[in-house]
Amino acid sequence: MSHYRIAVFASGEGSNFQNLVNASANGALGGAKVELLVCDKPEAPVVKRARDAGIKVHLFTPKSYTSREEYEHEIVTQLESLDIQLVVLAGYMRLLTSVIVDRYAGRLINIHPSLLPAFPGTNAIGQAMEYGVKMTGATVHLVDGGMDTGPVIAQRSVEINVDDTLKSLTKAIHDIEEKLYPQVVSWFAQGQIVIEGRHITRIDPNK
Repeated sequence: MSHYRIAVFASGEGSNFQNLVNASANGALGGAKVELLVCDKPEAPVVKRARDAGIKVHLFTPKSYTSREEYEHEIVTQLESLDIQLVVLAGYMRLLTSVIVDRYAGRLINIHPSLLPAFPGTNAIGQAMEYGVKMTGATVHLVDGGMDTGPVIAQRSVEINVDDTLKSLTKAIHDIEEKLYPQVVSWFAQGQIVIEGRHITRIDPNK
């Protein structure tokens, strides 16, 4: 049986990318395999991670194109040539246009360090601390073209303690993300996700 093919979009360090690669190697992605890294910053550390893992890399510099749609058409060509079944955003710092969002509707996911719809956008962990909430966490959601507005697939919570710092809370959320993202990818790979508008459920094969 052939594996389930995913592409990861990332712009920075690549910790979530590496986590997915490791999970695939350990059999924790439900048969999914990372086939491609798409990166808009050629000097980003995630590029070395991909090359060290023997994963194909598609690099581009946005300023070299006349529009976002232009470079996204190029990306879609890459995705289609590899028969990518799921697009996974992992610290990709650009809003996507309809070129990719429409082509991969229902097969395009992102992870965000808050309990959406609370604290979308950048600095979500800092926003939560500043606001004074007692609970935050991580959300995996479908991407719909808005800023973290897509339907929620899964969430995990983290309690904010009085002695938490931005650093300690960030680590706690990253620890949750490490488990949550591979889990959700494995659900897609095993055909367990059912999408009905904004309501997404998982079919538990053990029930």
